Amino acid sequence: MTNYTEQFSAAAKANAEAQIALFSQLASKTFEGVEKLVDLNLKAAKSSLEESQAAALKLFAAKDPQEFFTLSSAHAQPTLEKSVAYGRHLSGIFSSTQSELTKAAEAQIAEVNRKVVAMIDEAAKNAPAGSEQAISMFKSAIGNMSAGYEQFTKNAKQAAEVLEANVSNAVDQMSQAGAKVTRAAKK
Repeated sequence: MTNYTEQFSAAAKANAEAQIALFSQLASKTFEGVEKLVDLNLKAAKSSLEESQAAALKLFAAKDPQEFFTLSSAHAQPTLEKSVAYGRHLSGIFSSTQSELTKAAEAQIAEVNRKVVAMIDEAAKNAPAGSEQAISMFKSAIGNMSAGYEQFTKNAKQAAEVLEANVSNAVDQMSQAGAKVTRAAKK
């Protein structure tokens, strides 16, 4: 009986270590994504502040209302283009971070499943007669959990793809609307 206890204890320890490693890896990937996001926002804020200051100085130097509106219109298109670029960059950060988190979780869960199945197979070799049905049910439960996780992962990937497509579509529409406004202002 101590053989089963030792196997179970070793498996539990390995599982706990794997979960800690997964948590550490997920936290690391999340912080990398947050770092990228903070860096993007700081650069965007700094750039926006500098450009707004320069634009304000030009607008205050306008000699008449016509020049004021011309300068104001000229400033709108680059601002819109930068907003579109920001949106695309933001979408890229979210997409790559989500992808890295999914890869890390999938690899870890596949390894844990492999170890659990190996442990069950080993236990089945030494199991007393008549326990085949219990072992079969346990294997079936593990298989069902794996299938459920795979479906969850598939759904999460699809949701992320839809979100990314929607963000990209919104950015494209914003870009097209900005181009129309710019063309209308030039007429």
